[in-house]
Amino acid sequence: MPTLERHDAVFILDLGDGENRFHPDWLTGVESALDEIAKADGPHALVTTGRGKIWSNGLDLEWLGENPEQFTAYGVRVQALFARVLTLPCVTVAALQGHTFAAGAMLSLAHDLRVMRADRGFWCLPEADINIPFTPGMSALVQSRLTPQTAHEAMVTARRFGGDEAYARQIVDHAVSETDVLSSAIALAAAQAGKAGPTLETIKTRLYAPVLEALRTLD
Repeated sequence: MPTLERHDAVFILDLGDGENRFHPDWLTGVESALDEIAKADGPHALVTTGRGKIWSNGLDLEWLGENPEQFTAYGVRVQALFARVLTLPCVTVAALQGHTFAAGAMLSLAHDLRVMRADRGFWCLPEADINIPFTPGMSALVQSRLTPQTAHEAMVTARRFGGDEAYARQIVDHAVSETDVLSSAIALAAAQAGKAGPTLETIKTRLYAPVLEALRTLD
């Protein structure tokens, strides 16, 4: 389950050591961590990381298959999480130590910056392969954070991007060795901690206004 710690001005949200799929209980843990961050005063920033081979594999399709009546409520909740991270009133850095797939990849794009392990692990939007279309909100989020060429290839071909290629295609901001992923992300976050506050939230909200509007609906 997700846990939250604070190291000086940087909050570190650890998504867990499994597949970190968006089970409702997992979502509750992440939402609670964001609630705590929202109460913080003074300089602060967020690094979101994980443990093991996976940063996040996205939606919990097994749970959703067992609870089809929850489809709409679940989708609304997931997209609300994307919107919340996208507009969080502090700088956010995703430390991608492992595989980052599907809705997990979208969550990484909701962060301001991304640091990925260079030698192992993939960033991928596999929806075309698993026959799950992107919602309008998901499409808007991906297209707002990637170049048109990269967004098209990632969404249409479900290509898996390794760390160095993800950096070359501007999916991530840095590709570093495994041992440097978290420390690099913390350094980036700490350098921007002074920007936390309502002004930054307003900037992000206005910058991504069309995306936020799209994320408010599943249609």
